[in-house]
Order: sequence, then structure tokens, then C-alpha cells
Amino acid sequence: MKKEVRIVGFDDGPFEFGDGSKNKTVPLIGVIYRGGEFIDGALRTDVIVDGMDATDKIVKLINQSRHKRQLRVIMFDGITVGGFNVIDIKKVHELTNLPVIAINRKMPDIASVKAALRKFKDFRKRWKVVKKAGEIKKSKLKKGKIVYYQNIGMEDEDAEDVISLSCTHGFIPEPLRVAHLIATAIVKGESVGRA
Repeated sequence: MKKEVRIVGFDDGPFEFGDGSKNKTVPLIGVIYRGGEFIDGALRTDVIVDGMDATDKIVKLINQSRHKRQLRVIMFDGITVGGFNVIDIKKVHELTNLPVIAINRKMPDIASVKAALRKFKDFRKRWKVVKKAGEIKKSKLKKGKIVYYQNIGMEDEDAEDVISLSCTHGFIPEPLRVAHLIATAIVKGESVGRA
């Protein structure tokens, strides 16, 4: 894997649960990095909280970006944004022709996710997207830290190389860390929390 592989990492901004407003949106920021060293650009769209528009908006954003030709990997902080707006990572891979890696700090509690999704009228559709994301694997980083990931369109070994290469300033890949900082700053006025 080239040291300066172009990665776009996406994370969403924070939002308040249960405020009663339907069709509330949250910013979704994509940060383009060369490996874990240099920022090359940023992308933005807005997705509906608990909606089902994230996949299509991400695909459109990437395919229309001037950065598309240089991109080699798409990264997500998990497979949901804006609450339970589930990203179909298989569809993102197929429609962008780019490999996808979804990262989690902790092993996702799939039973809890399934229980939460049961509250939606389109539960079966959302649950199908979760299952399509595939097996959750673990990758050991520097200093013994572990992250969990799902990957589509690339071998596990290559996915782990990309994860390791892009974790230069912490235990989360830089494109995701910086996307989180930008997304929270857009919503709150300054970056808060950790990616």
C-alpha cells in the first residue's frame, strides 16, 4: 500500500435526540487525506437524522467530486450517520468503484442495533443493509490498541494496512478524526469530543 494512498473519511456532526422535529438534517463531512499525513480536501453534504438518504448522497458527492480520480479508499466511522441513517457500504462500493472500510473503536453491539432498528417501520430494509456490511473483524494497531472494521472491495490484509497507515496521531484514522473535528465545529461552533 502506497504511503500517500488517497483516503476519504466521513463522519457526521452531533445532533439532539428527541427534539420532535421530523426531517432534521445533520452535516456529513468527508476529509480527503494522503495516507495519514496531509489533507488534500474536504466534502460536505447533509443527511436526514434517522433517514435513509446517506448512501445515495455519499455516492453522488464522491462521484461528482474533482478528487474522485485520485481516491483509492472510502472510510466511515461505523455504518450509521445521523442516528440510524444506515450506509449501504456494499452499494457505495459498487456505485463508486472504490473499496470501503467502516471503523469502530469498540465491537458493535449488534443485538442492541437490531433492537433499535425495530422501532422503524422499514426495519427489514435497514436490517438488510446492516447485514450486507459483512463480518466485523479486528485489527491490532500500534501499542496493542484494537479497532474493529468491516470492508468491502479489498482484502483484509490491505484494509488493515490502510487502517494502520492512516492512524498517525491516534488510534483512529486521520481522515475520520479530522472529519469529526470539522463536523462538530460546524454544528457547535468549535470541535468537541473525540472521533
